[in-house]
Amino acid sequence: MKDMDYREAAASISMGLVSVFVDIAVKAVAIGFFIWLYQFRIFDQLGPATMEGFLDWQWHVQHWWVWILVFFADDFSFYWHHRLSHEIRLLWTAHINHHSSEEYNLSTALRQSPTEYLYKKIFWVWMPLLGFHPLMILTMMQINLIYQFWIHTETIHRLGFMEKIFNTPSHHRVHHGSNIEYLDKNYGGILIIWDRLFGTFQEEKAPVQYGITKNIHTYNIVEITFHELRNLLKDVKNARTWKEKFGFLLHAPGWNPYGEDQRARTLQKNNSI
Repeated sequence: MKDMDYREAAASISMGLVSVFVDIAVKAVAIGFFIWLYQFRIFDQLGPATMEGFLDWQWHVQHWWVWILVFFADDFSFYWHHRLSHEIRLLWTAHINHHSSEEYNLSTALRQSPTEYLYKKIFWVWMPLLGFHPLMILTMMQINLIYQFWIHTETIHRLGFMEKIFNTPSHHRVHHGSNIEYLDKNYGGILIIWDRLFGTFQEEKAPVQYGITKNIHTYNIVEITFHELRNLLKDVKNARTWKEKFGFLLHAPGWNPYGEDQRARTLQKNNSI
């Protein structure tokens, strides 16, 4: 394991601090929106009727099973948020920030994208509509985020049976790899079962090359945050037709109507031939 690059760590921590303030503002809006949606819920049994009811410990004791459902629903939402943030280039312009470090340690976990928080919670909108209480949803989202901190490490190798069910350091190292076989794999938050179910699981085999396919080699957090958005806007501006403009926005990163297809699935297909 190589020595830590402290300038890289400082950039990651700085981005984490900025993201905290953005997330607080977005959460304030999201909780209000979720509470408004909650009045239109389909099932009354999945959450207390009022905020006072949420503070009633007996409700939670009697409805312990709801927390289990919230756990799986939250992790399922995270999987699809995470996956689509890799597979839609407009969303990737925000999520790429988290992958831009060529280091892999606990500081990397803090390299969160402030722009990603602007859209992230949209993927949880279905939960208050179904009937889960907004505070239960936000609580589980925080638990999921906290869980993902410790898996950003090279110190822990394999964890036996846990590898079958849970997202582990080994699984998440793969996710941060720029090796062709590791691209767009292992999207899970707490659980790895969604990746196994939907065909995006990859076991750690070859040594992991961290970072992105075209590393940016900078400690400037403004450049880290906006470099891919700038590249996307340039491609959209130079596109010849509206179809191509929307193609750059909505296709996976690497889509190119003019030349070689560099999308992850194409590279992996060609690499297996």
